[in-house]
Amino acid sequence: MRKRTLSAATSLAVLFASAVLVAGPAGPAAADAVVPLNVETVGDMVIDDVHKHLYFSDTYKNRIVVTDLNGTFLKAVDNLPYVRDLDLSDDSATLYAAVSGGDKIVAIDTAQTVVTAEYATGGGSRPSTVTAAGGRLWFGYGENWDSDLGSVDLTTPTPTVSLKLSAGADWSSPPAVHTDPAAPDTLVAADGAISSGPIVVYDTASGTPVVRTSAERQGFVKDLDFAPDGKSIVAADRVTSLTRLSLTDLSELEHFPVSWSAEGVDVAPDGTVAAATDDRDDVGDIFVFAGGSKAPASVRDTRSWMVPRAMAWASDSTRLLVPAQTPGQSEHTLRVFSTPKYHTTSVTAKAPATVAVLKPVTLSGTVASTLPLPAGTPVTVTRYDADFPKGKVVGTAKLGAKGAFSFSDTPTAAGGIKYWVTYKGDARHAPSSGSAVVKVTPFKTYLKLDRHGSTVNYNTSVTYTASLGWSYRNRVVEIWADPYGPEPKRLLKRGTVNSAGKLSVALKMTRDTYVSAVFAGDTRSGAAVATSAVNTRAGVTTALSRHYKWTKIGGTWYQTYHQTTDPLVTAWHNPYPGRKTRYELQVWYAGAWRYGATDLVTLNRGGMAYIAFEGDGAAGYRCRIRTSYIDDVSGDRVNSTVHGAWKYFDFTR
Repeated sequence: MRKRTLSAATSLAVLFASAVLVAGPAGPAAADAVVPLNVETVGDMVIDDVHKHLYFSDTYKNRIVVTDLNGTFLKAVDNLPYVRDLDLSDDSATLYAAVSGGDKIVAIDTAQTVVTAEYATGGGSRPSTVTAAGGRLWFGYGENWDSDLGSVDLTTPTPTVSLKLSAGADWSSPPAVHTDPAAPDTLVAADGAISSGPIVVYDTASGTPVVRTSAERQGFVKDLDFAPDGKSIVAADRVTSLTRLSLTDLSELEHFPVSWSAEGVDVAPDGTVAAATDDRDDVGDIFVFAGGSKAPASVRDTRSWMVPRAMAWASDSTRLLVPAQTPGQSEHTLRVFSTPKYHTTSVTAKAPATVAVLKPVTLSGTVASTLPLPAGTPVTVTRYDADFPKGKVVGTAKLGAKGAFSFSDTPTAAGGIKYWVTYKGDARHAPSSGSAVVKVTPFKTYLKLDRHGSTVNYNTSVTYTASLGWSYRNRVVEIWADPYGPEPKRLLKRGTVNSAGKLSVALKMTRDTYVSAVFAGDTRSGAAVATSAVNTRAGVTTALSRHYKWTKIGGTWYQTYHQTTDPLVTAWHNPYPGRKTRYELQVWYAGAWRYGATDLVTLNRGGMAYIAFEGDGAAGYRCRIRTSYIDDVSGDRVNSTVHGAWKYFDFTR
């Protein structure tokens, strides 16, 4: 017997505390929760609404795991060797567990979650299934063909255990046992280990099982559950799959179509039938029949391995809890289906990858469902873009044949935009949404910056003017300077262009500099950048000292030295780490200036260099000298090449 004691309030607690919501702002429905479980195996699951607990038999770890209604681990009851089946008393005060490896059934106080009683079933009995009803525990025990049916009478001062109660039934494995308050004095046992394993209906009014009817289903019966009226059961097997059987004679009343073999079944208090299947065709593994076998089932696909006999409905018949195992792994999850009776729907939307702003775009797609939607069903189209980040409903499309739709819209804002297509659901269909992303390209923006390619002297003030063409809304331009060297670029000016689209700023030039004008764009005008590379000659001065007079030779003034005096050349460039000046000395000989000497001299931190030339024996010589900064030769590349003026000097005795 499965205890359906998960109330609507606590079902909502499971849903909202652990649900992973469907991405997207347009999804109006609560999503299904997928909660990792701290178990290695799941032998059975029981819901305790009174104490707000879920109980899982973790068979291979010899324990019962207790979680809250969100599936969050709370504690474990250990030392229960190979614990299998679980059942909860009608008052939710006691949890019963079949401990196969301990040859016993244990009672656990659900308020304290501690073992309070043990009922030994006999050495080697290995009880593996259990159900509580009418003051007795019924259990299946044994192994293979030595399996049988037993009971524990809890109505006597000292509980008594009775074995070999099958009343002639022949079991190939311990029978699964089922009771339900809707069918008092009725016990149903089933053998699912072989195809010919029987289903036996017992009358238990006397305390001793008496066979009322039996049948061989020829289908490996894996699970069964009572209908709310107590007059029939629904059986899950691997051949006929899912069938309603009369409790009077086990005759077939109706067949529920599912994919492949059914592994589990649970009937909600309102009669809705849910089945878990071994889905080999990838069409779904959870089938929910809210309108009987004649109406199409609502189908879910968890792409997981189902845990036999462990699925359960909430007491309000609205939500379905299904433990499942990740294929090929030991990981288990708890699936909480929030709207299992509704037929699933899925919206697929497609749109062109790119479109120009203010040009029409056609959105197309389908709404698929396990219960096809009629033509004319509306879907709502919402556009999310820079102008409407919270979304704007742009229209409604109606479904045509096979759930197809088409909708045209004209994007008004550039950038990445998203269309959400929403089906709101109805009394039989769950809501759903789908989206398509479109890259909307803006209008090209004209932006120009003057002065590109020019070369100026050191410390020159240069005015840069940016020119902006048409734009939709934004008229703001930024002008940035990025001088050569490690310093970061800096903002020179940010402002609104004038009526002619102009914005100007002056910059005193000290290095080669990239100047850029930046327009951020707007919802229709594209971003733009214009650059201007302007070279700046290094600063330079050259001076001679220690001369004793000036002499004019031809049209040129010379600084005249005695040959006993060493001329001193003082050079300066704007300083930069590691910078050098190159001097070039020439001598007048045979009617022309001839090469004399050249070298690089490192500047000090102030940009100065001092160069002395020996004058001894130089009487009668005429010379000239200049200093230069040579780009990429003088130790760096942050300025452009510059040559200082020639300085003329001569020597006398």
